[in-house]
Amino acid sequence: MDKFFHLKKSGTTVGTEVGAGLTTFFALSYALFVIPGVLGQAGIPGQAAFLATIIASVVGTLIMGLFANVPYALAPGIGLNAFFTYTVVMGLGFTWQEGLALVFFCGCVNILITVTKIRKMLITAIPENLQLAISGGIGAFIAYIGLKNAGFLQFTTNAGDIQSVNGQAFSATQKTFSHGISSIVSGGGIVPALANFDTPAVNLALIGVLITVILLVKKVPAALLIGILLTTIIGIPMGVTNLHISGEYSFGASVHQLGSTFLAAFSDKGMGHLFTDAHRIPLVLVTILSFSLSDTFDSLGTFIGTGRQTGIFSGEEEMKLEQQPGFKSKLDKALFADSIATGVGSLFGTSNVTAYVESSAGIGAGGRTGLTSLVVAVLFALSAFLSPFLSVIPSVAVAPSLIMVGVMMMSSFNEIPWKKLEEAIPAFMASIVMAFTYNITYGIAFGFIFYTLIKTVLGKGKEVHPLIWIVSLLFVINFAVLALI
Repeated sequence: MDKFFHLKKSGTTVGTEVGAGLTTFFALSYALFVIPGVLGQAGIPGQAAFLATIIASVVGTLIMGLFANVPYALAPGIGLNAFFTYTVVMGLGFTWQEGLALVFFCGCVNILITVTKIRKMLITAIPENLQLAISGGIGAFIAYIGLKNAGFLQFTTNAGDIQSVNGQAFSATQKTFSHGISSIVSGGGIVPALANFDTPAVNLALIGVLITVILLVKKVPAALLIGILLTTIIGIPMGVTNLHISGEYSFGASVHQLGSTFLAAFSDKGMGHLFTDAHRIPLVLVTILSFSLSDTFDSLGTFIGTGRQTGIFSGEEEMKLEQQPGFKSKLDKALFADSIATGVGSLFGTSNVTAYVESSAGIGAGGRTGLTSLVVAVLFALSAFLSPFLSVIPSVAVAPSLIMVGVMMMSSFNEIPWKKLEEAIPAFMASIVMAFTYNITYGIAFGFIFYTLIKTVLGKGKEVHPLIWIVSLLFVINFAVLALI
């Protein structure tokens, strides 16, 4: 075990890695149920999407652990999942089969830019201060996820600020909605506030935060995992931890439904119909670009944000990345795992697979090698059979760990020269936009665009790497086209 995963060299143990894997899995297990629900709104059978999500996650996370030997979990991204359903299918009018075909092409593009070293060049082209901002921004992002999942935040919006309901234009006079309300998009009038601590779930989350803080400052081993388990147990008498076992996603029904989504991307309704209308080809290409940009930078942001700070991707690894051909560095291999997983997911019937930012919870618990990922992959596989038991862990029990991981990751902000505006503004845009738009890619996009703009205005355009110029332009084009569609 030590020879394969290099545990001693990485300063970790089997026990630490197993605990980190459990922590990561509990932190992101909610996605197994959220993703099929969203894809179901696009028309994909929910139980098929559930099993497809597990298959893609297992394959990607196994490659991440066994090939790259890094502690990251892969699964279909929540943001990319929402983009698939609400923008690509509901907004742009693609069928879900065509959507899967688009995801497959995105996977091919990502494999191509990984094999041709474009992704590698992107990493080495990103200025150090922006890399630090991405790391701190992911800390703010993961803490925000924790605060939201804990129920500490509430949001108020007026009817006049609601832009759409269920992906359709909203009218304040509308009283009924077919099939109920599944999503609401509100404009700038939304007001965040601290929730009232008047429900058992919110109070349990607060207890969980106190427990986790005490365990961390006392330097108790496996503090995050212990915090999750203790909070779950305390939630039983409070009525928050639901011990009722649900059979919503049964293995047999999921396997049966998977036949309707497996290779649907290559069917007549998928790839066979995608390019039949010449007028729609530009839209198809822009959508593939959007998928690819989001997928690439979601994973890059997670790797850069957590890897540099913890030493998972050390200076030696970065030198291998820059100087040696082939897949010699861990980061090379991690990017390849991410690309393969997206292609696999599209074949079975789920949206883009990406490195989950919740992997930082396991990293915060001490995970440093692929053994952490191997544990997560095994738990993913078991969840296909034991899915009813996953609902026992309430999201408010995991939220305190995410908040604390966010605290630990924000230390990267210390190294950014905030008094130097030409460096501070792009760093601010990258980190804050990432956190408050709930999207790693958008944060990186704003950081790139403002970095390029400021350097150009100051006559320092030559300091900007050509790839940063190209990617910034692609981001601008992507935002413009999506706004016009």
